[in-house]
Amino acid sequence: MTSAVDHFSAKLAHETDASDVHAARKAGQEVAVVDVRSDEAWAQGRIVDAIHMHYSEIAARAPLEILQGTPVVVYCWSPGCNAADKGALEFAKLGYDVKLMIGGFEYWVREGYPVENADGVHRRPVDPLTGVPRIRANA
Repeated sequence: MTSAVDHFSAKLAHETDASDVHAARKAGQEVAVVDVRSDEAWAQGRIVDAIHMHYSEIAARAPLEILQGTPVVVYCWSPGCNAADKGALEFAKLGYDVKLMIGGFEYWVREGYPVENADGVHRRPVDPLTGVPRIRANA
C-alpha cells in the first residue's frame, strides 16, 4: 500500500492537467506556463499568455526570464510527445518548482480552454470525450 501512496503522491507533485492549470490561473495564482514546442507549433496556436521556450533553450533563457521561485508548468503537443518531459527536466536541473501538464496542448484545446495565435484568442468546442461542455462566464 505504501508504494502506491508514494507513487501517486510523487506523480501529483510533478504533474498537473489542463483543468487544474486553467483553475489556478483563473484564481490568480502565479504560474509560468511554458510551451516547449517548435516555432512552427507555437505559431499554430498556444495557451494564452504562455511563454515560448523550446526545451533546448531552457538552461540559457529560464534564469533570465522566469524568476526563481515561480512555479512553472511545461507543455508540449500531446500525451504522445515527450518534449514537455525534456523541458521539465531542464527546469528541475535549474532548481525550479516544475510540473508537466499531462495531455499537453491537445487536451487544453479539447477541453475548450482559450488559445491564441496571430489571429487572436479563440476557443474550440469542448470535445465530449475529454470533458463536459459547461457554461464558462469570463473563462
